[in-house]
Amino acid sequence: MVKTLVYLGPEGTFSHQAALKSSETFNHDAPLLKPYPTIAHILLAVDRGEADFGVVPAENSIEGSVNITLDMLAHELNLYIRQEIVIDISHHLFSYASSLAEIRTVMSHPQALAQCRRFLEKELPHARLVETPSTAEAVRLIASGSTETAAIASWDSHTRYGVPCLIRDIGDYPHNQTRFLLVGKEPCSGNGTSKTSLVLTLAEDRPGSLYEILGEFAKMNINLSRIESRPAKSQLGKYIFFIDCEAGSHHPGLRQVLKGLPAKTALLKNLGSYTTLHPC
Repeated sequence: MVKTLVYLGPEGTFSHQAALKSSETFNHDAPLLKPYPTIAHILLAVDRGEADFGVVPAENSIEGSVNITLDMLAHELNLYIRQEIVIDISHHLFSYASSLAEIRTVMSHPQALAQCRRFLEKELPHARLVETPSTAEAVRLIASGSTETAAIASWDSHTRYGVPCLIRDIGDYPHNQTRFLLVGKEPCSGNGTSKTSLVLTLAEDRPGSLYEILGEFAKMNINLSRIESRPAKSQLGKYIFFIDCEAGSHHPGLRQVLKGLPAKTALLKNLGSYTTLHPC
């Protein structure tokens, strides 16, 4: 039976690019790709069994974490990360306008608008910014031919929807990347995993408690690639911690860490060990 992989649509989004890249690793069992309108819809579809896998954005090198992805994985659902896919991000301005002076409205996903903030402030200070569910949706919406609207999106959106590119590479920073996660209801199996993500809360709110937890990884010589705190959603001043470490499920040191952490945490949730796909 063909597996289903859902992503933030429509076709042409960076999420679609990540889904295509991930699907190439399914060998002879390439999944059926289906677009979904929001990140929440994607995660809920996988959790309910409506889809086998989902690709969601988790972190951008400029704007940081995608909070809804982290919060739903931590608080609401029991899903596992099976793969990390990193995509190079280049934003372009698409419009039927012949010049920037004609543009009165710029549409795109909030992350894309934020990643092009300096360009918009300098070149289009008169334009109204309108948020859309995805970058490709913004291009689709202006495809009717209005010369007063523009969209910020990927080059793939141009090839799919035919809207002319007015200016290429308008992002504020040249080395822009987004980290996507392939999630499913079952953990990744096999020896190829190289990273693990955990969510935890401190057993006691006292000096040195987080230091003791991090020390468990240091004892096993396991590098931590990311540590982030998010509100625990219980009361002000209470936080949960997201930790990514460079060790897969078969790493003997990680097994020792996972044995020792329950005594030092009030909550420990293993989001899974997974493989990584990075740009060449």
